[in-house]
Amino acid sequence: MKQSLVALLASVALSTLVSAPARAELDVAALKGTIAASLERDYPALDELYKDLHAHPELAFQEVKTAAKLAEQMRALGFEVTEKVGKTGLVALYRNGDGPTIMVRTELDALPMEEKTGLPYASRDKANWNGRETFVAHSCGHDVHMASWVGTARTLVGMKGKWKGTLMFIAQPAEEIVAGAKAMIDDGLFVRFPKPDVGFALHDGGFAHGYVNYRVGIGSSNQDGLFIRFHGRGGHGSAPQSTIDPVMMAARFVVDVQSVISREKDPTEFGVVTVGAIHSGTAGNIIPDDAVVVGTIRSFKPEVRAKILAGVERTAKAVALMAGAAPPDIDLAEGAKAVMNDAAVVSAAEPVLKAAFGDKLRTSPPGTASEDYSEYVKAGVPSMFFNIGVYDADRVAAARNGGPPLPSNHSPLFAPVPKPTIETGVTAMTLAVLSAFDSRARGQ
Repeated sequence: MKQSLVALLASVALSTLVSAPARAELDVAALKGTIAASLERDYPALDELYKDLHAHPELAFQEVKTAAKLAEQMRALGFEVTEKVGKTGLVALYRNGDGPTIMVRTELDALPMEEKTGLPYASRDKANWNGRETFVAHSCGHDVHMASWVGTARTLVGMKGKWKGTLMFIAQPAEEIVAGAKAMIDDGLFVRFPKPDVGFALHDGGFAHGYVNYRVGIGSSNQDGLFIRFHGRGGHGSAPQSTIDPVMMAARFVVDVQSVISREKDPTEFGVVTVGAIHSGTAGNIIPDDAVVVGTIRSFKPEVRAKILAGVERTAKAVALMAGAAPPDIDLAEGAKAVMNDAAVVSAAEPVLKAAFGDKLRTSPPGTASEDYSEYVKAGVPSMFFNIGVYDADRVAAARNGGPPLPSNHSPLFAPVPKPTIETGVTAMTLAVLSAFDSRARGQ
């Protein structure tokens, strides 16, 4: 009887040991309070950084001053900072005992366009771009990302008693030309530095601040460049019969290529061909020799991408053949691949973010823009890419009800509301990183 009782007690103890969690659940309410206190203390400095970055943007692979500002911020927090990774990128490491390496990425670059927001800190800076002077603006919101990135680093360092492992904060150049991530990887990002166990990135967008959108699986589109040069035979505009008109070929192509989307692609699958520029001719009474068509091709799935690329090439060749012209020069340059959100990373972050944001955490369909964060995913970093809103809720509601439309990313009028947007970015990213540390500590 005594022996049976001992065996029973041993069995119960073993069962309890096996079923007990490795660690207590994250106390999200307490963590959110700690983050809020950190933000209350740190936000004035983050606001100053944000407005400085906004007013002084730099173009792809020219982000020397921007990178230097972030490097200074991270060194002050105790990070080991390496600059000039992938030309102008930087890597900042903070080691806090044994544990996983968690990566957080921001982007450094701005756009070659004029800002028209009228903000007191609006950019009036100019730079050389493709041989010409242009205005430069953070109209994609990378300045918000950078301020949130620094704020997240500040908060996590202040909470280092709640996690063990290594923070790997990377500031990437040239996202706008989908070249910076590859440049950093080619420069030994995951050879010279630890390869992350988990990676995170965020992007702001034209919806209400305080909201966080996320998804599992496909998060953004594949992107391919479109460059076609149609070869004609120039002549006088009054005698078109003696010419082969390349402008006509370009115009026909722009219209006919849309049949690939409307008649060859499955209408339930995403795919788009956009022609953004046509360059040809010098005067109204001269038929030129050549016409150049430049555009972009977007898709989610590889098989849809392949169908569209084949259709674009076939259409361009057919247009030239119909005109009796020489075959066109066709360059469909491979760009960014679709970002794929890892199910395990999302499942760890989701309940933590839900506890913090409630109904303001929402699933959303994949974004149709492209993002070269996909290079890190392709290199084997399980990741979660999510979105945060930038506008006051009443302005969003007014636009939904027929009021003034909301300027989107890349609009000259794109103007995030800084404080609630950056605070949401810091809170969401900090909690996402803590969820990854926690799930790895649990062995999940």
